[in-house]
Amino acid sequence: MTKAHDPSLTPAHLLSLQIDFGSQLPRRKRQIKGYTSMNTSRLFISIYLMFHFILLCSASFLSGLCTNRDISISQSRGSSTGIPEYIVQIANTCLSGCAPFNIHFHCGWFASAKLVNPNTLKRLSFDDCLVNAGRPLRSSQIIRFTYTNSFMYPITFKSARFC
Repeated sequence: MTKAHDPSLTPAHLLSLQIDFGSQLPRRKRQIKGYTSMNTSRLFISIYLMFHFILLCSASFLSGLCTNRDISISQSRGSSTGIPEYIVQIANTCLSGCAPFNIHFHCGWFASAKLVNPNTLKRLSFDDCLVNAGRPLRSSQIIRFTYTNSFMYPITFKSARFC
């Protein structure tokens, strides 16, 4: 076996590339002067394969991330007597297991004659309502509330934090 004679591979450089692979080699071969071109080739092939494995795993994981399109909002008219009542349902349709949180909606000057639980929907300021007290909205979870007003508020997605 011949020793590697690449001037760009200094002992410090080889040590930084060693990562955990060196712990798998016998003690005498872990010394820098003991590296052969065969061991160096194995090291680079291992690093190359690990890099591509991580890249492939990342790509498949990233394609499954939740987006604002996974947060569904629906409104319908409820009772027909007295002050009109509206039913709102908010659902997370993302199946990746990563729950969006800190969800905000455009909601104008949202108000209701009947109290809406602030843990469900809370107007923070004009056109900014916080859903579920900022807690994660789990996959397939539906939050439902009713409000009463003389007209239906246009409630639309504004922002959220995604994994």
